[in-house]
Parts: sequence; C-alpha cells; structure tokens
Amino acid sequence: MGPLAQTITRLYGIRGWIGIAIAALVLFVLVPVLNLAVPQNHPLHVSTFLVTLSGKIMCYAIVALAMDLIWGFAGILSLGHGLFFALGGYAMGMYLMRQIGRQGQYQSELPDFMVFLDWKELPWHWWMSDQFWWAALLVVAVPGLLAFGFGYLAFRSRIKGVYFSIITQALTFAAMLLFFRNETGFGGNNGFTDFKRLLGFDVTAPQTRVVLFAVTGATLLGVLLLGRWLVSSKFGRVLAAIRDAETRVMFCGYNTLHYKLFIWTLSAILCGIAGALYVPQVGIINPSEMSPANSIEIAIWVAVGGRGTLVGAIAGAGIVNAAKSVFTVAFPEYWLFFLGLLFIGVTLFLPGGVVGLLRARRRSRPVALTEAAP
Repeated sequence: MGPLAQTITRLYGIRGWIGIAIAALVLFVLVPVLNLAVPQNHPLHVSTFLVTLSGKIMCYAIVALAMDLIWGFAGILSLGHGLFFALGGYAMGMYLMRQIGRQGQYQSELPDFMVFLDWKELPWHWWMSDQFWWAALLVVAVPGLLAFGFGYLAFRSRIKGVYFSIITQALTFAAMLLFFRNETGFGGNNGFTDFKRLLGFDVTAPQTRVVLFAVTGATLLGVLLLGRWLVSSKFGRVLAAIRDAETRVMFCGYNTLHYKLFIWTLSAILCGIAGALYVPQVGIINPSEMSPANSIEIAIWVAVGGRGTLVGAIAGAGIVNAAKSVFTVAFPEYWLFFLGLLFIGVTLFLPGGVVGLLRARRRSRPVALTEAAP
C-alpha cells in the first residue's frame, strides 16, 4: 500500500469512505434530479423549500465543524463564532446588494437603504463590492484577519478558559451594536435583503437553489475531510496535548501560540465561508446573526452531536436545527425551553453527545454477546 493509500485509509476507514460516497451521491445526483426532473405532484419530488432548508442546515454544520476544531480538539471554547459567520455573510451580501442595480424600490444604483437614508454615494468600504472575486476575498480575509489579530493578543496574554469565552462573547456583542447603527453603511437593523442575482443568475430560481445546495454540500464534505486530516496528523496530536495539558506541551519546547492561533484563524475563515453560502440561500443578513445567543447555540450543536468527533458536530447541527424548524412552527413559544432542556440533558446524561452514545453501545455489544455465550 502506497503512502497516498495509507493516508486515505488513515483519514477514514472503508465504512467512512462508503458513507462519504453515499452522501456525495445524494448531494450531487439524487436531490438535484428529484427537485428539477421529477414533477411537483410526484410523491418523490423534493421541493425547493426543502432544498433551501437543507442548504441552510449544511451551512450551520460547517460552522459546527469549525467550532469542533477549536473546542473539541484544542480546548478553546468560543462564544463569538456567530460574528465570523455574519462577517462572511455581510461580505457576500454587499455583492448581492450591488447586483440588484436599478431593480430596487427606488431604481437607483445605490442600495435602497442608502437612498432612504439620503446617502449620495457609496461609503469607502463598499469599494469594488460589485466584483464577485473581491467579495470572495473579503469572505476569507475579514474574518481571518479579525480572528488573527484578536487571537494573537489573547493567546499571547495567556487568556484561556472561561475568560476567553467571555471576551469572545463581548466581541460579538460589540460588533452587533456597531452593525445596528445606520451610519455604518450596513443597513442597520434591517440588514441586507431582496437579492436578485448571483453571478448573473436569478438567485430565487430552482436551478440556482440546487447549485447553491450542491456547492454547500461539497464545501461541507471538504471541510470534514480537511478537519479529519488535521486532527489525525502530528499537528492534531499537538492540539490535543495543548487541550489536555498546555503547560507540559510548552515545557516540551512547543510554541503553543502558533498552534492555537492557526486553528483559531482557520476556524474563523470556515465560519466566514459558511456565512457567504448561507446568505444567498436564506435571502437576508442582519445584525441578529451576531447575537451572543446564536454563538451559544453553535456550542450547543457541538455538545449535542459529540465534542471532538467532527461527525458529531454535523449531526448536532442537523438534529438541533431540524428540531428548531419543527418546533418554531408547531410550538414557537416553547422552542427556547426545549433548547435549554436539550442542552442540560446532554450535559448531564450524554457528555459524549449522540456520537459518544452510539460508540459506547457499539463497544458494549461484543461484551454482551460474549457474556451470553455458553
């Protein structure tokens, strides 16, 4: 077996790769065919609403993976990851607002909210916002640079644990208050909405929705493979050592600042990419995405699925957000109570999350069979 084959096998076993192949088949073949080729009145038809909802949940799953990389494998609990998600969304939202052109309510080249506020020209930070490549660069650069600067100062000062979590929550709360202000040029409390086109295509068309769904799915699988490669490498083993005993790692001669700063910045960039994929599918971005409650919910997704498992982060995001979609329609006034009970129940009875429970049952099954044997 060659080095490449060994690396591939080390990332995921045969079952893992079969699961990824099945997921790719569903994402890139089955769902597009059932949505676009099967008539709406057919029982096998997948509605555009379900495609959009699934794409939205996959964006959340990317954020959960990003959180698991820093919390599950490096021991860094962030309560401000919603900020990086929103920044990526705003970078893409600026591009989408410029693509509206004169199709807005005021038929002006300026976005409608700027016309309403009597702005005469675009502010400086909207420079080249009508170029997709520039928007894509901002999606990566803005969350990455902010995370790098913040992380360098925090990790160099040896801030960690609950103190780091509180500071990240304060950071996202301050950013939310800033973006709520009309004079910042980000739409105030209404944010950006009423998008028309993406790369020249109608953003609401079923074909565009399916393409966004497939791109989001490909990104999710790519992030999963990247995360698995990182945590199974020497870099990942050092991260785990930092999580469990950072002082001992420093005594062994490792500069833990570099490791923590890299994974922290990478996690923020992944959140920004997820936010950029989220906005054209959902059709809106506003400062509420930066609320501390949203960032806390991201941690709940990881805890429910299983911290430090990667796959558990995806499962947790899917379970919680699928339940949210059902509960907010059937019992909207009870959703927050359900979410709180879910987090408390997982903390008390399932510390390893759903994936941890499944793994424990799998390990105990051979023991039970052995005891039952004569």
